[in-house]
Amino acid sequence: MGMPLELNTMIVTKGREERKEENLFTLTKEGYRLYPLDIPIEVKRTIDGELSGNALIKKVQWENNTTQITYQLISLHTSN
Repeated sequence: MGMPLELNTMIVTKGREERKEENLFTLTKEGYRLYPLDIPIEVKRTIDGELSGNALIKKVQWENNTTQITYQLISLHTSN
């Protein structure tokens, strides 16, 4: 039996991110998703939206058909 897996090359927050520290955030997404670790990737609020910034993903955790990522925002392009 296979496991559905999605490969993501950007972070789309939809406003659901949670700030843990000054530039450290967590985000939980439905399904199992794979993200590149420790390389800069784009952060957007919506998939077709404007670029919000760039981040480094520090941790990916899979559990109960969800993926939780912890990422560090390294640059900010907008104030919203």
